[in-house]
Amino acid sequence: MKTKLSTQADFDSMAATFKGLSDPSRLRLLAILFDGETNVNDLAEQCRLSPSATSHQLRVLRNLRFVSAKRDGQQVNYRISDEHIPILIEQAYEHSLHLDA
Repeated sequence: MKTKLSTQADFDSMAATFKGLSDPSRLRLLAILFDGETNVNDLAEQCRLSPSATSHQLRVLRNLRFVSAKRDGQQVNYRISDEHIPILIEQAYEHSLHLDA
């Protein structure tokens, strides 16, 4: 496969993506969000994280533009905002299965 990567900015951007996906808590949050928009409290409960820790991880994902937030009264709902994220996670999962074989 011939790569299109050619500049330091390309490599920096790709490294930031991998860094954003390198945390198990963030991966768990993204997996939950694959099923649709969810609020912080529900995400925290499903991930067994505190709301504060959940908000911190969501802030990282939001800064990377993997997710977006929408306020609904006092609740903040999150959803996947980058269509590449499910593909990347599926590929990483498939790769991990290959490594375990």
